[in-house]
Amino acid sequence: MRVLIHVLAALGAALSFNLQAQDWPNKPIRYIVPFAPGGATDMLGRMVGVGLSSRLGQPVVIDNKAGQGGSVGSAELAKAKPDGYTLGGGTISSHALNVTLYPKLSYDPTKDFAPITMLAALPNVLVVHPSLNVKTVAELIALLKANPNKYSFGSSGNGTSQHISGEMFKIMTGTQITHVPYRGSGPMMIDLLAGTTQLSFENSNTALPQVAAGKLRALAVTSAKRSKAAPEIPTMQEAGLAGYDISSWQAMFAPAGTPPAIVQRLHAEVVEILKQPDNVKKLAELGLEPGGGKPEELAALIAAEIPRLGNVVRQSGAKVD
Repeated sequence: MRVLIHVLAALGAALSFNLQAQDWPNKPIRYIVPFAPGGATDMLGRMVGVGLSSRLGQPVVIDNKAGQGGSVGSAELAKAKPDGYTLGGGTISSHALNVTLYPKLSYDPTKDFAPITMLAALPNVLVVHPSLNVKTVAELIALLKANPNKYSFGSSGNGTSQHISGEMFKIMTGTQITHVPYRGSGPMMIDLLAGTTQLSFENSNTALPQVAAGKLRALAVTSAKRSKAAPEIPTMQEAGLAGYDISSWQAMFAPAGTPPAIVQRLHAEVVEILKQPDNVKKLAELGLEPGGGKPEELAALIAAEIPRLGNVVRQSGAKVD
């Protein structure tokens, strides 16, 4: 009898979810951006929000919940009711790096979310201040090895893809460079342009305009393939660092338990939003490679990135309280 009650309860819950999915959406949707306004995560969230609002016929309200490398907003999304009315963005930091960096992360990036799709990915660019007088990665490595801890690299914060890109570089080249974390790319770039710090592994959308203006020199991109936004810049692998590969990716999630029909609908709608000509143009201008892959592909990426990047974090000794 007890088994029958449990079976009936499960069937009732499934039926309720299916009815919700058929009626969805019938009220505004909240989209949590786990970073401050103005960055790539915020820009993509607003792009998706505008598109979904138009296609679904309901307002999509952007809610910026910044803090701890995306952990604050991601934790809130993980705890939200899985009914399709709370969605959110996630990044390589919030869903791959933080689980190793933070000893007490309040969510599980592989269990507490329903992946929807990759929104976009962008490489970081190894850029140096002209005062270093190096033109290749090999020349930079030689300079750094001859001057241990003399030079520093800036990042937009501890645990960001920029930070871990630098740590991966240090591990693979055996060089010693001081890491200087900032509260975002803006203040980091001010010091880099002034020569206070001498190099960075900055997101391409922030770095490339300064390279084009002649204020910084680009030596390599961190992705396995060259960037379409700057095809003349070699990859780290082409520069001699076999296996070097890290890109800053941006994705979209719902809380775990969101009805599959809603997840499938969201995936289909976002794929079309990313294909819209204005959005394609905007992403290209920013050096972002558009996503649109299936939910299971995003889940597989996260499952692979956590141990791969976690190993880099552990080797570097990087920690965040």
